[in-house]
Amino acid sequence: MYEGAIQDLIDELGRLPGVGPKSAQRIAFHVLSADPADVNRLANSLRRVKELVRFCTICFNVAESEQCRICRDTRRSNEVLCVVEEPKDVVAIERTGEFRGRYHVLGGAINPLEGIGPDNLRIRELLIRLSTGEVKELILATDPNTEGEATATYLAIMVKPMGIAVTRLASGLPVGGDLEYADEITLGRAFEGRRAV
Repeated sequence: MYEGAIQDLIDELGRLPGVGPKSAQRIAFHVLSADPADVNRLANSLRRVKELVRFCTICFNVAESEQCRICRDTRRSNEVLCVVEEPKDVVAIERTGEFRGRYHVLGGAINPLEGIGPDNLRIRELLIRLSTGEVKELILATDPNTEGEATATYLAIMVKPMGIAVTRLASGLPVGGDLEYADEITLGRAFEGRRAV
């Protein structure tokens, strides 16, 4: 335990996701020894994020205006909508260059153990978007874990009566991986998702 400002900084850093006590201490001492100009840039960036960044009014991706750049892009298809859990998932999909449709960010996944149910996510907003009849395919790109699967299943059940095609991202073996190291679920999904060559 340290005194005053350094301990306050360690405590605040330790509240960040993925930052444990040792990492928080290391970062705090790095900030302490860093050039004041570097620390000011970091502080200004943190302030600017809170002042400027908001959620897109259409898809709930991060944006600095009312709509994000993807929702403003008139070249993208309105007929395909990809549902993801978080804005970082949009970035991951965009990096592939494979998807030219629209997105809907739920803001998490159904997780009863954490007290997160369907009402805590942007599912109502999704259903309103789908009710226009413009969307022909809904791609469920939630994480391939228990919470993501529960969310995808729930959404599939909710959307089925609307007559919209619902698909789920394939999951399987990573490129460069060895079969012997794959878990049973991943290997099983790889078999289910196999395709003709």
